[in-house]
Amino acid sequence: MRKILLVDDDKGIIDLVSQYLLKEGFEVHTAGDGPSGLKAAEVYKPDLIVLDIMLPGIDGLELLAKIRQRSEVYVIMLTAKAEETDKIVGLTVGADDYMVKPFSPRELVARIKAAFRRIDAPKANIDAIVFSFKNIKIDTGSRKVWMMEEEVQLTPIEFDILKTLAEYRGMVLTREQLLRNVWGYEYFDDLKIVDVHIGNLRKKLGENHGIETVRGVGFRFEAGII
Repeated sequence: MRKILLVDDDKGIIDLVSQYLLKEGFEVHTAGDGPSGLKAAEVYKPDLIVLDIMLPGIDGLELLAKIRQRSEVYVIMLTAKAEETDKIVGLTVGADDYMVKPFSPRELVARIKAAFRRIDAPKANIDAIVFSFKNIKIDTGSRKVWMMEEEVQLTPIEFDILKTLAEYRGMVLTREQLLRNVWGYEYFDDLKIVDVHIGNLRKKLGENHGIETVRGVGFRFEAGII
């Protein structure tokens, strides 16, 4: 049974979302502030975290940074603010996805299911592929990446972006195409979510990442094959 951790100081949201998730067969744990959210993440080791950005004790961004020091668990950030800065900061710190309040619990459940489908897909595929390039090795079965023979820890979204770019090596993928292929749905009114995750991915891979920006179009992976 998949474990979901909800961290929000709004009891109404916690109760409503919990009902939807329990009905879908998920195991649900909750926390109402930053410190208890951090403790719950360590104790329950959830498969996915839904995290509010505005929390007492430790705010959501600080909590996410602490979680990322220990885990690459999938995180959906909730924010009551629609400002671009809040979205970008959350994604830069390590959120995989975000939703702006008020939101539909059904849409949240749909995104959670989509995230698990992507994560589980390689496990169900006995023909998993290993991409071996000059500097990078990508194992789609184990979802592991090595840069110059040193393993690189990526979030689920970062791995899926890199895998998608590797699958279409040499081809230019638009931001819309990456949204469809990686997140599995079209809902973002701000395509900069792709740019932020690409930036995070480049930092982790280092200067020989092989991910090129094609100005005004999208991105292309040009790592040399061994």
